[in-house]
Amino acid sequence: MPQTAAVISGIQRTVLYETRARYFLVGSNHAQTKHRVLKIDRTEPKDLVIIDDKHVYSQQEVRELLGRLDLGNRTKMGQKGSSGLSRAVSAFGIVGFVRFLEGFYIVLITKRRKMADIGGHSIYKIEDTTMIYIPNDSVRVSHPDEARYVRIFQNVDLSSNFYFSYSYDLSHSLQYNLTLLQRPYELWSVAPPLNKEEEHTQGKQDSFDIFEDEGLPTQVLYGLQNEPYYKYVWNGKLLERVKDIVHPDWLMYIIHGFCGQSKLLIYGRPVHITLIARRSSKFAGTRFLKRGANCEGDVANEVETEQIVHDASVMSFTAGSYSSYVQVRGSVPLYWSQDISTMMPKPPIRLDQADPYANIAALHFDQMLQRFGSPIIILNLVKKREKRKHEKILSEELYPAVINLNQFLPPDHRIDYIAWDMARYTKSKLCNVLDRLSMIAENVVKRTGFFINRSDFYCHTLRPDDRWRDVGGSVTSTGRLQTGVLRTNCVDCLDRTNTAQFMVGKCALAYQLYALGMIDKPKLQFDTDCVRLFEELYEDHGDTLSLQYGGSQLVHRVKTYRKIAPWTQHSKDIMQTLSRYYSNAFSDADRQDAINLFLQVYQPSEGKAHLWELPTDFYLHQRSTMALQKNRHSYTFWWSEGVLSYLPVPYDEVACENTMKTVKVKRINQFDESVDIYTEFFKPYELTSFDDTFCIAMTNSARDFMPKSVGVDPSPFTVRKPEETGKSVLGKSSKEETILQRKTAASAPPPPSEEVISSTSEDDSEEDRDDEGSVSQRSTPIKLLTESGESGRMQELQQAMKEPYGRILAECPAEEDLLIYESLLLLPDWSDSLLLFSYMSTFREPVSHFKDDSIYAVSLPQVDRGSHEMFASHVMTGHGQVRALCREDILMYRESFYLIT
Repeated sequence: MPQTAAVISGIQRTVLYETRARYFLVGSNHAQTKHRVLKIDRTEPKDLVIIDDKHVYSQQEVRELLGRLDLGNRTKMGQKGSSGLSRAVSAFGIVGFVRFLEGFYIVLITKRRKMADIGGHSIYKIEDTTMIYIPNDSVRVSHPDEARYVRIFQNVDLSSNFYFSYSYDLSHSLQYNLTLLQRPYELWSVAPPLNKEEEHTQGKQDSFDIFEDEGLPTQVLYGLQNEPYYKYVWNGKLLERVKDIVHPDWLMYIIHGFCGQSKLLIYGRPVHITLIARRSSKFAGTRFLKRGANCEGDVANEVETEQIVHDASVMSFTAGSYSSYVQVRGSVPLYWSQDISTMMPKPPIRLDQADPYANIAALHFDQMLQRFGSPIIILNLVKKREKRKHEKILSEELYPAVINLNQFLPPDHRIDYIAWDMARYTKSKLCNVLDRLSMIAENVVKRTGFFINRSDFYCHTLRPDDRWRDVGGSVTSTGRLQTGVLRTNCVDCLDRTNTAQFMVGKCALAYQLYALGMIDKPKLQFDTDCVRLFEELYEDHGDTLSLQYGGSQLVHRVKTYRKIAPWTQHSKDIMQTLSRYYSNAFSDADRQDAINLFLQVYQPSEGKAHLWELPTDFYLHQRSTMALQKNRHSYTFWWSEGVLSYLPVPYDEVACENTMKTVKVKRINQFDESVDIYTEFFKPYELTSFDDTFCIAMTNSARDFMPKSVGVDPSPFTVRKPEETGKSVLGKSSKEETILQRKTAASAPPPPSEEVISSTSEDDSEEDRDDEGSVSQRSTPIKLLTESGESGRMQELQQAMKEPYGRILAECPAEEDLLIYESLLLLPDWSDSLLLFSYMSTFREPVSHFKDDSIYAVSLPQVDRGSHEMFASHVMTGHGQVRALCREDILMYRESFYLIT
């Protein structure tokens, strides 16, 4: 049994009741066996007064409490018509509390949808929320600008790509969460308890064990609850006011970004591939309004993308096989911006402030060293050669900054810098962009390694691979750790960055599947069901992030760089470019105000300039520039204390005194429902339908990508032709579009040239077209039909018939096959007994292995004495006569509990 386990939130369903003087928020676990109550005062016009009832109620107790509240708040005793306690809304969690110029509001999640499952831990997407004003109307002090602030706040659509989990910390990576569980339990003696009241009081119910009376030992676990990584938490400020007042179960942290999960079936064995993107809440904003970095080292459009691969046939974190790989995108860490007042598609880049000692870059890479370890690899995709210097300005500043920082680092832990002009490479006729990216990805994955929670399989020793021996990272007794990270950037960190991250993720996926024993070589080919499924995940991921930051979907996709995009894609790219330009020019300012208000970067108050009156939000995100720094950051020792001591392992994952302070611990019984992930996932107390389960609705490689014809290799690693796949390789199009593409394929014009492909990007709309020659149009070769050509065509036709039917029909069938065929012709008419007899006579072999077998009699199976006794015992139990349990039964019962939990 594991000695540590993550604590499941005890509040997963909430109901808000209201009276004239108070709101009562009743929260319960999913089984509704334990309840907690929050009392919110409604008589205070501008203050938030919350009382957390420390008592844990049962279902009967909470009903009695609500009944007493209802009776005590009626206007007249005994008057049933006007109830004093009314049910306002049902919810699944609290987003937070916010105040503008009047009183406080409470934001509740009223609708959710399951998006992924990792080791039995469910991840939900917020589908709908409600915002309720807390003070009573009788004490409300109206303000004319309150309604405008509410509209701005609600411009942040919480139903769009916000995620949460009751039992899994989404702000941290899988490597961090599992490493936390694998630490020795002796180290928890220095960790703080889960809460103050549980430090001294351990009720008898907490230590209850059904085997205690049998003299069997009780297994005690350490329940862990870790502080989230607030950089990726979007409601941290909204919960800040009540964080120290209420029980931790009331606090539910949400992330913003993307979450998607698909099922890869490998000959019936389910493997789940999950993609989680965490968008940073620091220096967050829209495309042209947030560029570069702020004075604290936080960069714009910083997103941490994690791909998790696990064998879904085993659910437990301790017994299952889990692997993950993390990479990061973010703006160039310099003081730079773009002036959007000129209304140009590509505003000029300007450096706002000189930073000769690379102080901002040092702060940024210090954060990365703490979270990811070393090496940090920078993949800079901005242009190197331009007629007018534009993107090149950033490269000329970033490279000297990296050189300056590296001179103070040890040689083994220096920052690697890879500069590659991806846009220029795309226009070249002689080069393949994805081949070059594959080489970079292979080198990166070998240096950083990846995370897996189990040691190498014996098959890796039997069938060694040279590439597997060169994989880096940190090898431990329980598996491997990823040390270091790839940081990819272009100007916008959208199109080019997403393609580069896909290629690195594809390479890492091959190593992950190889480490899990699913493939014999760490190599994946394009046009396989596995890669197509993974590519669709990454396209959804890229479209979502592009909409959040740039205002439109991706312009360039992986198919664009593979030169297999359909001719209709060019017009779609133009529309996406226009949509992005419109969003940047007209709607980004309002979206930026909404983000500033939601993240509480700006907090309105009396006598303060309104948010819409500020000429710029520069000083909202650059707070330290308004005051003199007491402790100036060193230019030479620019990393935090203690970081270098543990490299290449990240400092945040080391069990030291500082990191242990962020973990709260309590001793609980192994069967306590707060750590019972089996009951949390399967919910045996509920009546559920298979059709409603998440695993049925999940994207499936066998159902959605594998060809439907008979005789096709079901392996998801088999290279298929575009017309063989279940889903169109040309993209996510409707049936009508697919039919139209087939009809117009013969008469379609040639695909756009490589130069045109790169000219509609968000960064490449004004390219230097004089550097490369024009690309010649592709011509279709004409085949002359001759006699040899006809025979070859017949061979191709026969081969095509063999794929769906399993054999070449031109061959003469065997005699046994002809007999079966003749018998099947008789199936429609059973009126003639002679026909029936002739049909049955064709099948001369018995259908079972019993001695006496015919259409009239079958010999009885032999049943041993033990089976007879077991059947008799079940019959007695059905009649209510249960025999006494012996010690062997109790041991068997306990062992089954261990296996389940």
